[in-house]
Amino acid sequence: MRRRMRWGQLWRQVDPQAAVLVDVLRVLACGPRLAIAKILARGEKSTGEIYDELVKNYGLAMPRSLLYYHLDALEKAGVIETTGYRETEKGGAPEKVWRLKLRRIIIDLTQGSIEFERG
Repeated sequence: MRRRMRWGQLWRQVDPQAAVLVDVLRVLACGPRLAIAKILARGEKSTGEIYDELVKNYGLAMPRSLLYYHLDALEKAGVIETTGYRETEKGGAPEKVWRLKLRRIIIDLTQGSIEFERG
């Protein structure tokens, strides 16, 4: 019996750039992750600063473990990256500092091209 291929798997075989696009869009389809990208679009932020802005500006109060889960998913998709560590005021473990790695996705339908603007 032949299995049907899921649409994401089909695009991976057709165009590698389309596969990256599918992965990035799948990651950003989650509301908190898009909010994190918007926060980092304004500059580098520590994990604590991201958490504070999510609560204050977006009303997204979540456990820290869930925030780390979202940050990890964004990092694996190449949307954000760590730039270093920052000491906390409370004397705990240093926090990661994050920045937006993928700034813009440009899809040219007439040329059939996909460009990723880094930075």
